[in-house]
Amino acid sequence: MGHRKKGTQQSVYTKDLKDQMYGRLTAMLEAGKGRSKKVDALTGADRDKIYSYSTYEAYFKHGKYFLNYVRERHPECTTLKAAEKYVAEWLTYRIEHGAEKDGKPLSVWTLDLERQALCKLYQIRPDDPQFVQLPKRRREDIKRSRGPAVRDKHFSERNNWEFVCFCRGTGARRSALEKLEGRDLFAKTEINKRIARLQVKQAQGKLSPEEEQDLTALLDAATQFPDHEYFICWRRDKGGKTRYAPIIGPYKDKIVERMQNTAPHDKVWLYVPGNADVHGYRGEYATAIYKMYARPLDKIPYDKFRSGGRDGKGYWYQSGVYHCRGDERGKKLDKAAMIKASKALGHNRISVVADNYIRDL
Repeated sequence: MGHRKKGTQQSVYTKDLKDQMYGRLTAMLEAGKGRSKKVDALTGADRDKIYSYSTYEAYFKHGKYFLNYVRERHPECTTLKAAEKYVAEWLTYRIEHGAEKDGKPLSVWTLDLERQALCKLYQIRPDDPQFVQLPKRRREDIKRSRGPAVRDKHFSERNNWEFVCFCRGTGARRSALEKLEGRDLFAKTEINKRIARLQVKQAQGKLSPEEEQDLTALLDAATQFPDHEYFICWRRDKGGKTRYAPIIGPYKDKIVERMQNTAPHDKVWLYVPGNADVHGYRGEYATAIYKMYARPLDKIPYDKFRSGGRDGKGYWYQSGVYHCRGDERGKKLDKAAMIKASKALGHNRISVVADNYIRDL
């Protein structure tokens, strides 16, 4: 909330730090509407833009943590510009002391989000070597959905069996489940018709940025999963992207039936249980997709030649095999199946699937 300066004939309204941040981030969100982040990134035009509301919300949330710190430690600071000099101090404090309330250490993922939020707010280059560097991320440090958690005691899979099956068969994120509507079910025939319609518009040069993104997602679904009959459209999922995920598993008919029995603009799930391990079910979905398409490793051809080697004569290797790193060093995966799992989840890098989703292989 702003305040009025006293001691003058006419009061002057002055915005406080949070109002100033709100104005700056909101302007970036408006500037990013209808634009392609991928295209803007090629020219560096993405630095002063935010492309999804969920990203805006996350940046605003963590920006407020920073401004609360500035207000408490440096009350004389009244402008965003003046607060910038405390960014490094704040990030260092968060790395060393963790969360404010309970003092628990923050994960590298949370610290990276806070760093990104402040980089966006102050237009700092994230790759600037002079800026605060974070500890390296390690797969073994991931805590979410790794074994039993306290909240699991307060959630009954038996009493919420339909919801659990829905998650395992669709790879949903919690936020996307809360927005899912009956119109978001697509049969393979509908996807093919939509592709044909958009490709006509593309040939005419009439595709909007949103339609361009939709066409890319549709083509991914059609080319990666031609053997599946039904898909769920996750509209403006994480990062503002849309994806079409195949419905899989022994209960896919029940999932399709629930979608078909929901009116087009009605919510499929009026209530998403807060204690349900949705991320864990998403991992099960990814693993099931991977197993569905993975080839035996000894059947993947040695198709590439690399010079050198111990004897200097070079050697053939399997370019289609992914070698895991870190605590899973030595484990090998089929890259082609990983790509399919990645597309189904809405990710672009197969390393994300290997590090966070594919399990117990």
